[in-house]
Amino acid sequence: MADGSPRPVRALERLGQTVTAKILRLGFAARFLFYLVLHSGVAFRRFGLTIREIYFAGVLSLIIILVSGLFVGMVLGLQGYETLQRYGSSEALGILVALSLVRELGPVVAGLLFASRAGSAITAEIGLMKATEQIAAMEMMAVDPIARVVAPRFWAGVISMPLLAALFSAMGIFGGYLVAVPLIGVDEGAFWSQMQASVDVREDILNGVIKSIVFGIAVSWIAVFEGYDAPPTAEGVSGATTRTVVTSSLAILALDFVLTALMFTGGNA
Repeated sequence: MADGSPRPVRALERLGQTVTAKILRLGFAARFLFYLVLHSGVAFRRFGLTIREIYFAGVLSLIIILVSGLFVGMVLGLQGYETLQRYGSSEALGILVALSLVRELGPVVAGLLFASRAGSAITAEIGLMKATEQIAAMEMMAVDPIARVVAPRFWAGVISMPLLAALFSAMGIFGGYLVAVPLIGVDEGAFWSQMQASVDVREDILNGVIKSIVFGIAVSWIAVFEGYDAPPTAEGVSGATTRTVVTSSLAILALDFVLTALMFTGGNA
């Protein structure tokens, strides 16, 4: 052995170094978020900056959100009808589509799409600004890049995500209606009336909104942090963009489980 220590000991040392580095990076990200929130006044005083980023992160993501929501709702309609028909409950298809979208699929799938489209773009944009020394130039001119560049993009993501999730769910319900009523022949009155009677504003819609807000905070935080922390090279920006998509996707799925467990436990209590 080169260093005289057994191979299991060296493997354990490498594991410890990796875990320590990850914890340090997580702590740095938490400090970054605290500093970001603390210096977000510019994003609200000069709200035009945030509006421009809302257009970039939210409006430009509308096509993929609406089209995906439509097809997800249509697939839910087909799959749900096949299952409910076996038990003679095909009239409850509207309930299945609405609850599936509002509670789970709307926030989760919209969050994954938002992370892959807008989150990666935000990371690449900030990373390129750092690579081309625009961030350093702002610091030399006594302009805080966190307040001027990062905060508007962060709050734009937080604001856009719940709106996109709501549009995804609405489009999905419309897709389920297209499959259920004109295509399959489910009674239109039963489809809408049972949905209206069974979907609760507080327990279903509000919980979905809370999930989408949490997902928006997580994705926006990861995106701006990875972009600001990216090495100022083409390879560094590429790696940061990839990490944004992967980390955001895993964070959304993990947070969805945690939030669902908390909401389910609270509802039963």
